[in-house]
Amino acid sequence: MFSRTTLPSITAIALAFTLTACAGADDSSDAAGDDSALGDGHGSIAGAQELPEPQLHLLTLDETGALSHLDLLDESVDELGTVDGVADVATEGRYAYLVRPDAGAVTVVDSGVWTWSHVDHFHYYRGEASVLGDVEGSGRATVAANDFGAGLFFAETGEAVVLDAATLADASLDERVRVSVEPHDGFIVPVGSSALVTEPGADGSPASVRVVDGEGGLAEAVECANAAGTIATVVGVVVGCRDGALLATIGDSGVAEIERIPYPAGAGAPPATEFRAREGRPTVAAVAGASGIWLLDTRKRSWALIDAGTPIVQASAVDDTDEHVLALAADGRMLVLSGATGELLAATEPIVAASAADPELVTGIELIADQHRAYLNGPAERQLFEIDFADAARIARTFDTAAEPRFTVETGR
Repeated sequence: MFSRTTLPSITAIALAFTLTACAGADDSSDAAGDDSALGDGHGSIAGAQELPEPQLHLLTLDETGALSHLDLLDESVDELGTVDGVADVATEGRYAYLVRPDAGAVTVVDSGVWTWSHVDHFHYYRGEASVLGDVEGSGRATVAANDFGAGLFFAETGEAVVLDAATLADASLDERVRVSVEPHDGFIVPVGSSALVTEPGADGSPASVRVVDGEGGLAEAVECANAAGTIATVVGVVVGCRDGALLATIGDSGVAEIERIPYPAGAGAPPATEFRAREGRPTVAAVAGASGIWLLDTRKRSWALIDAGTPIVQASAVDDTDEHVLALAADGRMLVLSGATGELLAATEPIVAASAADPELVTGIELIADQHRAYLNGPAERQLFEIDFADAARIARTFDTAAEPRFTVETGR
């Protein structure tokens, strides 16, 4: 049960708070780390405590704007204040980016818990959390965050901003680069010391991407019709296109190099537009039409298509040894499927108010895949659900909330 205390609202820049000790299930994924991004290559930051286990939390923003941080080990909750006017929340596992369209800003919160991959082992940290402040633009922003930092794109003006991971770790919002392109519904995503930014075609929809270097210089455009959706894997950064995906990897100079992974000939399924996966794995998932699921293996540069057998609204790849794939069905069930065969392995009863007929019901609901558990927030149910997908989709725990948990992300991973 969430317990709540009264705290003042978060004011723009400087509210600091300390998180309680916490620990969670070990995540033994093979994610590779960028040794230059933080500290000495181990993710160490002055004042942070290194701990033997990952510090897994669920960060939730409710209907009142209250921001809560649930410790998944001892079930304690830190109340972090309130932020008004949030329309979306993004994270890479440490920082939360609260999109506030009416304010024309993105509020950045450091959760104070993170995991640092050192290729063959991991380091887990707990530090002092803080609200780093606002990145200002105009209108609503789209955020693409990963271990290199965060890209913030303001569609109304075409302003594209990159925040660097090392700068964020110094509690600074100094921008690595800010460039302007034609206004459109696009995004910018960091890749090493560079970034990828979309550009519109004649009809105003995203039609290509350009590499942006550290000085804001734009390389030649790479075609990517109807560019939509991006995710970082252990291999590189994915961008969805009408005919497949672009995969951006880091060249010797630290600047992104792009290759194309086309869809299989004759697949016939709609393109992927939103990718989900367990952090630090090569395979990612995306919804493909009413019941299809695209699986993109970025290590093998190959696509596979499976059928969930029922309408779905989200899909995520666990990419474990059993190749589990998770899906949120339109009737509110969470499905567990085999990524190898498409076989339905298990399913919950309907637990959240999801409906393909009413997309508003799934706005804000997020299916989170971790190594051993899945998490779902139920705004209408005022609950958070922890599901053991490998144990017949057993609901392991539920956490009651005092208000609707409209947005939920996992931190500490």
